[in-house]
Amino acid sequence: MKLSGEGKLLRVFVGESDRLDGKPLFEKILLMAKEEGMAGVTVLRGIGGYGARSRIHTAKVLRLSEDLPIVLEIVDTEDRINKFMTIVDVMFERSGCGGLITLERAEVIRYTQGS
Repeated sequence: MKLSGEGKLLRVFVGESDRLDGKPLFEKILLMAKEEGMAGVTVLRGIGGYGARSRIHTAKVLRLSEDLPIVLEIVDTEDRINKFMTIVDVMFERSGCGGLITLERAEVIRYTQGS
């Protein structure tokens, strides 16, 4: 796939404990992005944060159970991102989980496959 110039960056913010069909929501979104042929996805695990409920989540050494923030960054063309946003929206509705989706312009400087 060739991608250059003006693109879009879709960011999806979820909690580590959010589930869809018994699996982590972020994993379901990642796999769906792969299925849909999105140009690239990176999953980031935060060490702390809070969302709409203002409940702070942090990584503490002695805590065994975490609900840390997860951010998926997805880059592709505007048309492909717009189509994928509707899929993510349905996944949010089906899961019943809260979250945040943002969209911004992204100037793609280089997108190549490594050797």
